[in-house]
Amino acid sequence: MPKTADMIQTITQELRLNAATFIVTIYGDVVVPRGGVLWTGTLIELCAEVGISESLVRTAVSRLVAAAQLTGERIGRRSFYRLESSAVATFMEAADLLYGPDRPSKGWQIIHDPDLRIEDARRLRMGHMGGPVFIRPDRGQPLPPAALVFHAETVTTAEPLAGFWDLSALRDGYDRFMALFDMLEPARLSDHQALVARLLLVHAYRMVLLRDPRLPAEHLPADWNGAEARALFRRLYGGLTPGAHRHIALCCEGADGLLPAETEATARRLARLLTPV
Repeated sequence: MPKTADMIQTITQELRLNAATFIVTIYGDVVVPRGGVLWTGTLIELCAEVGISESLVRTAVSRLVAAAQLTGERIGRRSFYRLESSAVATFMEAADLLYGPDRPSKGWQIIHDPDLRIEDARRLRMGHMGGPVFIRPDRGQPLPPAALVFHAETVTTAEPLAGFWDLSALRDGYDRFMALFDMLEPARLSDHQALVARLLLVHAYRMVLLRDPRLPAEHLPADWNGAEARALFRRLYGGLTPGAHRHIALCCEGADGLLPAETEATARRLARLLTPV
């Protein structure tokens, strides 16, 4: 079995991390449930652990500020950043998918929108039925502002309904996620390694999960691997969390000093994730 440090390095190299998206992962998993503010020095140190240089961090932070996703403040000679409220809302929606139980759909949304681009529809986890018509499981998502939307309890099509989505790419994404993390053993990691590994775990899983329409089971192919990937994520996140939380309390600094190991928000998050469904 490869050494733990080698496994983490391999995962890092395979993921080809983007600085800005990894920074958002750090804020969402570590910072938001602990008050939301992080010192730039801590951000630089965490990113250095996965090969992202200080210059890339500072460039990414500047771009996130320009995109109204981060806002900064100076305290003495130090700079601190927090997620903007709109970015917090976006991440909380993602966090509900990451850490919460799956919400069964209540039928389908069939959406007619000539202005909706196919790439934007895919980002919203919609299937493309043809022309300006799209479909997705109805979980009460916000509707496109100018769209004509119909609700259907059931939908019957000539071809399998799953064909409106590129599930093969998603299945491959889950396979790659499991191949990268399946041999990771939390018990063999130091607290420092546990934090790095958990950030990589959340980042990699988020990149696939946020593209998954989470179709009802009866519409998924027989070899669908989403549930297996979910089980791996839950097991590793739970196993990595005690060490990760201890290290957060030693290395992550906010405006009022070191961040706490745990808060009510982190406890709720962990309980939701690990509660059997």
